[in-house]
Amino acid sequence: MAYKKYYTATPNTNLDTVAFYNIENLFDTENDPLTLDDDFLPDSDKNWTLKRYEKKVFKIGTAISNIGFRQSGKAPTLIGLAEVENLKVLEDLVASKHLVNKKYGIVHFDSPDERGIDVALLYQKEKFEVLHKESVMLYVENYEGQRDYTRDILWVSGLLNGEKIHVLVNHWPSRRDGADLTEYKRVAAAEKNREIVSQIKEAEGEDAKIIIMGDFNDDPNSKSIHALTQGDFYNPMNKLHTRYAGTLSYRGNWNLFDQIIFSNSFHKYSKGTHSFNNAKIFDDEFLKVYRGRYKGNPFRTYGGRKYKGGYSDHFPVYITLKHNK
Repeated sequence: MAYKKYYTATPNTNLDTVAFYNIENLFDTENDPLTLDDDFLPDSDKNWTLKRYEKKVFKIGTAISNIGFRQSGKAPTLIGLAEVENLKVLEDLVASKHLVNKKYGIVHFDSPDERGIDVALLYQKEKFEVLHKESVMLYVENYEGQRDYTRDILWVSGLLNGEKIHVLVNHWPSRRDGADLTEYKRVAAAEKNREIVSQIKEAEGEDAKIIIMGDFNDDPNSKSIHALTQGDFYNPMNKLHTRYAGTLSYRGNWNLFDQIIFSNSFHKYSKGTHSFNNAKIFDDEFLKVYRGRYKGNPFRTYGGRKYKGGYSDHFPVYITLKHNK
């Protein structure tokens, strides 16, 4: 489907978009002997060629440039990403046609995930200054008591328009072996995030500004998400998840695994700070399958081993923050 951009007369300088996007296996075409990336090589069954890689980078860059554009008139100031293979694919992404002029910086660490996929944070350098970056290990075990190698939590602290905020980017353990059987892993991930939150609040007080985003592999009403919020965080995604809307669809049912949760301090108004404005799923038509059995679902890159040529099997989510000048 054709690329579409939403134009406004002038960018809204009072609004900043903060987004999260699981971009479905953004792998390069080079073999990494230390990870399970064999599906994404030119000679694999998926036939992951340089042409297909470059097409995906272009499409993801196109999607990112549009997130929140109708509200703010500009691309996201901050965007967390999941399912990126390495720093190289991120460098290619920020250099793509629709992002190159945005001058995004990159925060990324290699994590121990067996497939070699990581999380990352892109930030517009003129709006956000990084003060601290850290990869926090998430240790969980499988049923045999062996370590289950999964994604680390990315912790980035910085100044957004001069105000200090903390961003935690997550990609929690999957439901591959069953939602109930693997729930304990995601609860452990929530608890690890809460440890970081406690560390921040101990240093900066209860009003510290904290954003927790990610693909949590759980919906807003799940036990793990309740363990994460604990009354001092607000989850605007609660109101966005319905039987007709979410960020990914499985067997005809919508899930909203991709969420942005933030501390209640974003509800307070004072000059020079940021306050919550709104939250949305970015599910515009160009990101959807436009005909057939899966019409309306995310237009994905692969369906199993079959190449579809789309964007991702997830829709992005975003919030807008108002800068109180």
